[in-house]
Amino acid sequence: MSWLTDDEGDDDKYADYEARERPNPKGSRARTKIRPDHTDAVEGRVLTVDRGRYSVLIGEGTRQEREATASRASELRKKAIVTGDRVDLVGDTSGDEGTLARIVRIRPRTTVLRRSADDTDEVERIIVANADQILIVVAAADPEPRPRLVDRYLVAAFDAGITPILCITKTDLADPEEFLANFAGLDLTVVTSEHGNFPLERLRSLLAGHTTVAVGHSGVGKSTLVNALVPEARRAIGHVNVVTGRGRHTSASSISYRVGGESGSERAGWIIDTPGVRSFGLGHVNVGNILKAFTDLAELAKDCPRGCTHLPDAPDCAINETVRSGALGERGVQRLDSLQRLLANLAP
Repeated sequence: MSWLTDDEGDDDKYADYEARERPNPKGSRARTKIRPDHTDAVEGRVLTVDRGRYSVLIGEGTRQEREATASRASELRKKAIVTGDRVDLVGDTSGDEGTLARIVRIRPRTTVLRRSADDTDEVERIIVANADQILIVVAAADPEPRPRLVDRYLVAAFDAGITPILCITKTDLADPEEFLANFAGLDLTVVTSEHGNFPLERLRSLLAGHTTVAVGHSGVGKSTLVNALVPEARRAIGHVNVVTGRGRHTSASSISYRVGGESGSERAGWIIDTPGVRSFGLGHVNVGNILKAFTDLAELAKDCPRGCTHLPDAPDCAINETVRSGALGERGVQRLDSLQRLLANLAP
């Protein structure tokens, strides 16, 4: 017979249970936001992006140069990684077949070329990172050149702080002078070529030491140009529809190719071929950056009233008044026309 009370019996019954510590209770470990510093990470250049996999060049310009395939770390899942990005990688960075490295950091970008779905959409899409030049490829005919699309490329370039170069192809089909007159007021480097016959030496000299993004309407010869500069690229080449006059998209993703650098005296450059587009939204652009590209007119703008649009109907616009007075000559008229054409793309 037990002389313990009911309460005392319960205490004795559960005494061992209560004293025993669970070795690893589920959910007892405190979560932390502290991430590894990855001091052993190696730097690379993103060459292209394909369905969540990144082709990255490691050891650029050294004897250990190699191309590795990588995925992104979970902490970067909300950040866009694009062609041209400089990144840090860990894991298997040997580049051997079947290996997979992991991108853990995106290095600070010097420039970002962006576009939006349309002018009212402020959600931006990053096209490439760290380019310092943009090669705008336009056909003199077949398809017909579109000055307004070129204007939009220029706006995006000036906003990003990227130097534009204009390349006119297929000049054997039409005289480009009338089209080029649209940009007479801009300090643009212009390169012209006949169908399939590019001034490669001049182009290579312009690209040397730079990262250049090539953009253009579908069918203008952009991929043909890239293949001429980098024969091993073998970019697919499209044709222009004889009914619609439009080119067919052939490049599905942006990809970087090295240009030159084969000899010790030649500086290597990079050209990034991008998919052809038919529209280029500017909903993300800072209007103030456009005026900065016209340094002479920007100086006059200091005397404009606050909020001045600098468009032809802007009241008391110092730029309009100075140019109309003839103080800057015909050159000033051309530059003002170019500025106002670009600003008109952003007018509400």
